[in-house]
Order: sequence, then C-alpha cells, then structure tokens
Amino acid sequence: MSIIEAIIIGIVQGITEFLPISSTAHIVITQFLFDYTFPGFGFEIFLHIASILAVILYFRKDLLQVIVGFFSYFKDKSEENRIQFMFAIYIIVATGITGVLGLLLEDLVGAQMKTPPFIAGALIITGTFLIIIERFFVYKDRTVKDMTLKDSIIVGLGQTLAVFPGISRSGATLITALFSGLNKETAVRYSFLLSIPVILGTSVLAIGDLLDGTLVAQVGGLPLIISFIVTFFFSWLGIIWLIDFLKRSKLIYFAFYCFALAIFVFFYFDHNMIIDLE
Repeated sequence: MSIIEAIIIGIVQGITEFLPISSTAHIVITQFLFDYTFPGFGFEIFLHIASILAVILYFRKDLLQVIVGFFSYFKDKSEENRIQFMFAIYIIVATGITGVLGLLLEDLVGAQMKTPPFIAGALIITGTFLIIIERFFVYKDRTVKDMTLKDSIIVGLGQTLAVFPGISRSGATLITALFSGLNKETAVRYSFLLSIPVILGTSVLAIGDLLDGTLVAQVGGLPLIISFIVTFFFSWLGIIWLIDFLKRSKLIYFAFYCFALAIFVFFYFDHNMIIDLE
C-alpha cells in the first residue's frame, strides 16, 4: 500500500465510521474508484480500532463515570450509582443482542447482498428512516435516568441490522434510540458508547494477523502506522463534528446524502459485481 492510499483510506474510514451514512459503503466505493483491493478483513478491523480509540478518549469521562458507578453500586446504592449501573447494563444487553443475532444472521448475508443494488437499497432505507425520524416523529425528552430495558433491546435489535451491507451501525442505533424516546444527546451518547464493545469484540479477529506479521506483510509497516494515525485523527474530528452538527441541525441532510450515494452506487457500478466485504 502506498502512503497516499493509506492516507485516503484513513480519511474515509475516520470520517464515515460514526456518521449515519455507512462506512462500509464508502470503503467499497473508495476501493473501486482508486482500483485498490482492501488487504483483508484484518486491516479493516485494525482501522476500526483506531476509530474506537478516538471514541474512548473523547468519552473517557463518561466511560469512567459509568464504570465507577457500576462497581460502586454494589456497596453504595445511591441514585447516581444506580443510574450508571443500569446504563452499563443497557450497554451490555444491547451488545449481547447484537452479538448473538449478528452471528446467527452472518450466514444469511450471501453474495446477493454484496452487490451494488443491495448496498444502494440499504442506503435508501437508511435515508428513508432518517427522514421519518426527522419529519414525522415528535422528539421525546427522555434521558439516561429514564431509560429502560426495553430501550436497550430496541437499540440492540437496530444495531444488528448493520450486519447487512450498506446499513450504517451508527445510523441504526441513533434512529432506534430516538424512536424509543431518548433525546438526541442521550441517543448520540448511547450510540457512541455502544460502538466500543461491539468493535472491540470484532477486533479480536485481527489480533492474530497483527501479532504474526500478516498485516505488516500485506500493507507495509509505515502505511499501516500512517493509516492508523489518520483514521484516529479523522474519527476524532468526525465525533466532534457530528455532536456539534446534531445540536444545531437536522438528520435529514444525512438522508439526502444517503440518497445521492445510493444513486451513484446503483448507476456507476456493474449490478452483477460481487463486492468482497471480507
């Protein structure tokens, strides 16, 4: 991999990972536009680690608050500790649902779902629900202290949809969290924190390739380091931008982008093309 390719892929992965526009679709498009083949599933997960490191550092205070509150609740049943304890449980429940159902659905994601028409359709579905949540849904004002087990189940089911190519994980969790009645701030925070165990869980698959030198042989030492740093930097920028954007603007703009991208994917790529996402 050249340095330029490492930078381009790092930028694309970093910016799109947490926006509701499907990072998978963007990585696929990048591969074909630059006539480049992604060097294995391990490299993709490696870049996801960079993205999740940005989330951990950005939400470090929130994470510490949840972790401390979770363990403190066993000896101090204060209201604040109870809220953080239950929030940790809701993260665990949603992650568990996603993990189990993701494994069950993995075999269903066949070649017919890895084609440009399917990815274009998935992007249209994402965009449609973004419009529905923005135009036809009345936002509620429920916060972390108002969350229930039902919320975590709904969001966990929504997050599972990301197993299908073109469905954005962040978009699915954000939409279902808003549908369940959480306010924007809580929904965004829950979506980001949920990404940590999910991505770290899949990252186990890349450890072997990293330790035995496979990734270095496939990508090259310097490009590997550069792509990681660039992904981390642009993931950090993406997090800051998204949170600020949602405070002052609307999700419908992401919907328009998804529709435009779907049209591009549908008409630009050969419909019989099988896209290797692994």
